[in-house]
Amino acid sequence: MDAKEPADTGLAETLAGIGPRLRALRRDRGLTLEALAEDTGISVSTLSRLESGKRRPTLDLLIPLARTHRVALDQLVAAPATGDPRVHLKPHRRERGNVLVPLTQYPGRVQVFKQVLAYREPKLVTHAGYEWLYVLAGELRLILGEREFTLRPGEVAEFDTGEPHWFGPADKNAVEILHLFGPRGDQAVVRTGPSATS
Repeated sequence: MDAKEPADTGLAETLAGIGPRLRALRRDRGLTLEALAEDTGISVSTLSRLESGKRRPTLDLLIPLARTHRVALDQLVAAPATGDPRVHLKPHRRERGNVLVPLTQYPGRVQVFKQVLAYREPKLVTHAGYEWLYVLAGELRLILGEREFTLRPGEVAEFDTGEPHWFGPADKNAVEILHLFGPRGDQAVVRTGPSATS
C-alpha cells in the first residue's frame, strides 16, 4: 500500500468533508474570507485552499477556526456521534446568514433555541407570547415599542411579545443568543436571588 494513501476510505471522506463544512460555517455567519483571516490570523489564500479541499486540514488551522466560529472541534471534522442519540442537535438554517438550533422539543411549553442572527433591517412585529433573550456573543439590538436597547454578552432581556418588537445584530456582525419563548405568555418564576450582603 502506498504510504501517501489514507489508511481507509472513511478517513479520506472525513478529510474531504471539512472544506465544505468550513465554507458553510463562514457563509452562515456572513463572514468574508478577509474578515475570517483577520479574526484567525490565517491567510486568505490558506483559508480558500482549506475550503476548496486543496489544503489538508491540520490542528493548528482547525483550532483557531473552531474558536472563531464558536463550535467544538468535532463539529468541523464530523466526528461520529457518541452517547444518547436523542441529545444530538440539528440546526435549522433559515434565511441567509441565520441559524436556529432548537434545544427543547416540548409542544405548548416554553421553547428554547440557540440562534445566530445576521444583520437585517428592523421590522417590528407583535404576537402572543413572552420572550427572554440572553446574549452569548456579539451585540444585540432590541427595539420594544418606542424604546431601544443594546445588549452585550452576559446580558438578558425579557418582554411580552404583544408589544411591538424586533431584535437582531447591533452592527454588521452576527450575534449569537439563547432565545426562550413562552407561546402562551408563560413567565419565569424566580425562586432564588443574590444573597444579601451585610
